[in-house]
Amino acid sequence: MLFNVAKCKVMYFGYNYPHVNYEMDGTDLEGVSNDKDVGVVITCSANLKYHIKEVVSKANKILGMIKHNS
Repeated sequence: MLFNVAKCKVMYFGYNYPHVNYEMDGTDLEGVSNDKDVGVVITCSANLKYHIKEVVSKANKILGMIKHNS
């Protein structure tokens, strides 16, 4: 299985973890503080605040569409 290097990212967990630059096939991987995987927003602090905010926002958009079309 081949990896798509453009889609690969590095997330550091913890406060004292050294930020090492990783590379794959000669390309440096991007470091991120949060990312979405399998529909769940994951942050480096393992806080679900951003995931909950995104789910509530999506639900409010759907409720607004229902209210507008009724």
